[in-house]
Amino acid sequence: MNLKSHLIFTLYTIYGILLKVMASKGKARGISGQYPLVQNMTVTEGGTANMTCRVEYNDNTSLQWSNPAQQTLFFGDKKALRDNRIELVHASWSELTISISDVTLTDEGMYTCSLFTMPVRTAKAYMTVLGVPEKPEIDGLTKPALEGDHITLTCMTQGSKPAADLRWFRNEKEVKGAKEVNASGKTFTVRSSLQLHVDRNDDGVAYTCKVDHVALTQTPQQATEVLEVHYAPRVQIIHSLAVPQEGQYLKLECVSKGNPSPDPVMWTKDGGELPDLDRMIVEGRELTFTSLNKTDNGTYRCEAGNHLGTSSAEYVLYVYDVPTTLPPSTTPPLHSIPPGPTALLGTHVSVAGNGDPNALGQHGTDHALIGGVVAVVVFVTLCLIIVLGRYLARHKGTYLTNEAKGADDAPDADTAIINAEGNHAHAEEKKEYFI
Repeated sequence: MNLKSHLIFTLYTIYGILLKVMASKGKARGISGQYPLVQNMTVTEGGTANMTCRVEYNDNTSLQWSNPAQQTLFFGDKKALRDNRIELVHASWSELTISISDVTLTDEGMYTCSLFTMPVRTAKAYMTVLGVPEKPEIDGLTKPALEGDHITLTCMTQGSKPAADLRWFRNEKEVKGAKEVNASGKTFTVRSSLQLHVDRNDDGVAYTCKVDHVALTQTPQQATEVLEVHYAPRVQIIHSLAVPQEGQYLKLECVSKGNPSPDPVMWTKDGGELPDLDRMIVEGRELTFTSLNKTDNGTYRCEAGNHLGTSSAEYVLYVYDVPTTLPPSTTPPLHSIPPGPTALLGTHVSVAGNGDPNALGQHGTDHALIGGVVAVVVFVTLCLIIVLGRYLARHKGTYLTNEAKGADDAPDADTAIINAEGNHAHAEEKKEYFI
């Protein structure tokens, strides 16, 4: 403070004292109920602070604002400190409001409002200044990174008060980092580290470091880095036909993914070059067969590579015969004949995917017809067995030869025969008749 400022401050002080003396002598009422009223405030660095001091009952006593260094800023409506940032907003016997623009961290502290009564009444208000964190920076990124590398990304921001919070995001998903806080005067320096084991899935991934702080009322400060990862290719063959047959069109596509891109790719058959380039057309990553035949059977290999490595895939081609169909029969069969294993193999997909409900009813009718025929045959067989049994039971008896018929009373064989012939006449009388 220069000499002129000291003189002004002294004059204002003397003027205030005189006013108090005059007020105490010229007025009979007391002043014990007069107190200045103030409020604490929080302001962001670079912002503007409005400081108000009020008195409910004032008998023309002056109000004064002073800074943490006890320098008088305003005495009534008179400016005491030459600082272009400090302006008078309103001054009266009951209120004194001033403003401080472009606030810095050095403005933080305890401010005093004084009411020059006897004795002097004061009220204190604390101004808190928030330090705005700087835009963060990400270090430690290697471009390009190689698959399998271990890298550490470090995000740092300075100038925050209180200490800022740093958050990591992998694309839109938050990931955990290791935080470190260091004080630097009234502000803080904050670092956060993120450990990465790089693989091909990190290629093209954006890692973002965001700053969260009470002073950032709008969009938070952030920094983003996109990883570029180089890796060896991987190859896969995609075919257009599930069951290739003679005469069909077939396309094989060699799908290779790597960084840098593995281009071009190389096709071989059974370890050698492609034999028939008239029917086997190579366009970029595709191998096309215009018309398949049995000579195309074999193992086809696709190979692709970059400076990090080479990869290949194989496809075994077997060309099937074209299925033949029989001419329609002029005489409809008694019942449908179920298809054999060969026919089922060719039509399995269509039957499983599009079943005909009428076919199921036809098979049911055939089974009923066969069952009826079998039942009739069984019934007729049982009837025949019963009739035959009854016939055999009716003709059961004892049959004797001529010798046996006369053997009972004959002494020899010749006599037995003669006796048998004699008894023949009597036998006519013993005939049995079967009804």
